[in-house]
Amino acid sequence: MDHNLLAVVALILVALIFDYINGFHDAANSIATVVSTRVLTPGRAVIWAAFFNFVAAFTFGTAVAKTVGSGLVDIKVLTFAVIFAGLMGAIVWDLITWYYGLPTSSSHALIGGYAGAAVAKAGLSAIIPAGWTKTLIFIVLAPLIGMTLGFVLMVLILWIFQRSSPGRVDGWFRKLQLVSAAAYSLGHGGNDAQKTMGIIAGVLFAGGYLAEFRIDLWVILSAHAAIALGTLSGGWRIIHTMGSKITKLQPVGGFAAETAGAISLFTATALGVPVSTTHTITGAIIGVGSIRRLSAVRWGVASRIVWAWVLTIPASAAIAAATWWIVSKTIAP
Repeated sequence: MDHNLLAVVALILVALIFDYINGFHDAANSIATVVSTRVLTPGRAVIWAAFFNFVAAFTFGTAVAKTVGSGLVDIKVLTFAVIFAGLMGAIVWDLITWYYGLPTSSSHALIGGYAGAAVAKAGLSAIIPAGWTKTLIFIVLAPLIGMTLGFVLMVLILWIFQRSSPGRVDGWFRKLQLVSAAAYSLGHGGNDAQKTMGIIAGVLFAGGYLAEFRIDLWVILSAHAAIALGTLSGGWRIIHTMGSKITKLQPVGGFAAETAGAISLFTATALGVPVSTTHTITGAIIGVGSIRRLSAVRWGVASRIVWAWVLTIPASAAIAAATWWIVSKTIAP
């Protein structure tokens, strides 16, 4: 095996490891609400979420993958060192935030790392402003959309079922929450797995194995398989934060939060925007929790999460830039 092919295979494996960690880190996004409401046990919930993470491979296109792979950073500056450093920036930040139980965005860690490595190599000219504009706008919009939809759905549900007994409502929404959890996991896989597809396509392009940037079927299937396996492994520290520390949820609230998150993700994926599934579901949970009273939301925990969000892109970019500098000075340009 020649050195170029060996480097391509190694980088694809690193990208799939990131994808696995993404699923592991973001398992909480898909199952925290359905676990905290005790509709499913943790073991059954991760199987349910992982299945729909993989099924998303046959549901959505590759618009997000193309945005990540060629719409944020000039592909002319891509080298193996840049891609490796970008992935390491995302992986290291994901593991740090997982250790502290913070539901930060694997998506923003990846694009932050990717950008940090590219800028370290070629300066700010490596950044494509148009791609970053919509991504940065959705950093703010995603949690706000999730919060608004979660709040509105809860208001509608409470109005529609105001004459029904609490026991009957609880029974109905325990069943409906299986559907909403599936929909959210479908959206999670559809948006997040595409980010790794974009990176793998970038590796193939940099290695000379693609004449033009495209996403092949084997790339789609491998990315969805990796994120599904990661979800199967679970991320219990973050599940605890998402499922019970922000606010207490009942099945009706879990359904509203998951449905709001799913609608937000379907919309963003259709637009080709790499949004944060973490930001989206956290906003939805806060919106649902605030329907009772604002004090029902533990704003101290929520503010700690927001600070982690703010730090994600610059922190992963800094780690990636440092990694690129080390790699470029010791191994490869």
